[in-house]
Amino acid sequence: MSSKQKNIQQSAGGFSLLELIITLTVLAILVMGTIPLAQNAVKRQKELRLRENLRELRNAIDEFRRDTIGACGNQQGGSQGGNQGAGVNQFNNTSSADPRSRVVIDDCKIFDTENLDRYPPSLDILVEGVKIKPRGLAIKLDGGAFGDSTNVFKEDDDEKKKVYLREIPVDPMTGEKDWKMRSSYQTEDEESWDEINVFDVRSSSDGEALNEEKYSDW
Repeated sequence: MSSKQKNIQQSAGGFSLLELIITLTVLAILVMGTIPLAQNAVKRQKELRLRENLRELRNAIDEFRRDTIGACGNQQGGSQGGNQGAGVNQFNNTSSADPRSRVVIDDCKIFDTENLDRYPPSLDILVEGVKIKPRGLAIKLDGGAFGDSTNVFKEDDDEKKKVYLREIPVDPMTGEKDWKMRSSYQTEDEESWDEINVFDVRSSSDGEALNEEKYSDW
C-alpha cells in the first residue's frame, strides 16, 4: 500500500484522541472567557436601567415640588404664612414660581404640618395624582396695583388631577420597588426614612457597580 493511500485512510478515520482533547480545551477556554463578558453586559444593562429609573423618579419629585410654589402657604423654600396679610389670598405669591410649572397644587390636606418644604409625602402620591388648578393671574387693577381679587388660579369649576408617574419603577438591582428614601430634613448618611417627605431616592442594593461605586450612592 502506497503512502498516499495510508494518508487517505487516516483522514477518513476522523480525529485522533489528542486532537479531540486539544480542540475541547480550546473551546473551553473560549467559553470561559466569554461568560464574564456576557455577565458584564447584563450588569451594564441593569445599571443603565437603574440610572434611567432614578432620573425618572427624581424628575417627578422635582416637578411635584415646582407645582407647590404658591400653594398652601408655600412661597420660597417651604416658608409658611409669609405674605398672608389682610386681603391677600394664601396662594398669592408667584414671584418664585418656576416657569416650567403650568399648574399649582390645590389640595393642602395631603401635606403634613411637618412637611414645610412641600415635597411629596410619598412616592405613591406621584402615581395617584393630586388636585391642581392652572397657574395664572385673574387681575383686578386699582390704581395700578393688584386688587383684593388677585389669585394665581384661573377660574375653573372642573376639578383636575395631575399624575406625575404612571407607576413606580422597579429597582433593577433588587427586582423590587424597594427604593431607599430620604426627606429634605435628613442627611445622606441616614439609613431610615423619617416619613416626612420624599426629597430623594436611591437604590436599596448594597452591590457594587462596574465602576466600583455602590449603587446606593447613585
